[in-house]
Amino acid sequence: MRSERAVYWLVHKPRGVLTTTSDPWAGRQGRETVLDLLPPEARHARLFPVGRLDAESEGLVLLTNDGALTHALLHPSFGNEREYRVSVRGLIGPDAIQRLRTGLRLDDGPTQPWRVRLRKTDEGGQRSELDVVLREGRKHQIRRAFRVLDHPVERLVRVRMGSLHLGKLATGAARRLAPHEIEDLRSHAGGLRRREMRSSASRTGKRRR
Repeated sequence: MRSERAVYWLVHKPRGVLTTTSDPWAGRQGRETVLDLLPPEARHARLFPVGRLDAESEGLVLLTNDGALTHALLHPSFGNEREYRVSVRGLIGPDAIQRLRTGLRLDDGPTQPWRVRLRKTDEGGQRSELDVVLREGRKHQIRRAFRVLDHPVERLVRVRMGSLHLGKLATGAARRLAPHEIEDLRSHAGGLRRREMRSSASRTGKRRR
């Protein structure tokens, strides 16, 4: 039997759309999912979202049937980067940003250090916009972290996963990945695997000494 051909689609998830293949909540069936954003010709393949965005978040979602690639991009020990554009309430200061850069304690343990860059604040100091890059994918982690800092998230958009960028894809739109994007993703996933293998070998060597 022939193996299923690998298929890769990028969607720009709007707020309110679920990053699942079906609505999981009893009594609220029929909510739109990321699969509903795909054109008819894409729906014959059994595609799954690579990771999740909560319903109120927006941005990049990769849909594929490539299990090996999905594993590399999501495995916690591989440390695949995700980049977000985050708008928060209030004028965020350097002390709060430094806490994010060094690690912040949440109710399920400390976060890993984030890369954080302040993009802008509005004139009245009512909102701050930041670029945030992290390598872990804990549930609602960004929203929880900014809540601890008393700067609740007002908008959260994922703009990059690994080598894949959202770019100028319109909200609610979907497109196939270009061949060079697929090649870049596979190369990136291979790099993640090799890095983890070296790290694992180093940890094993230290335990034996």
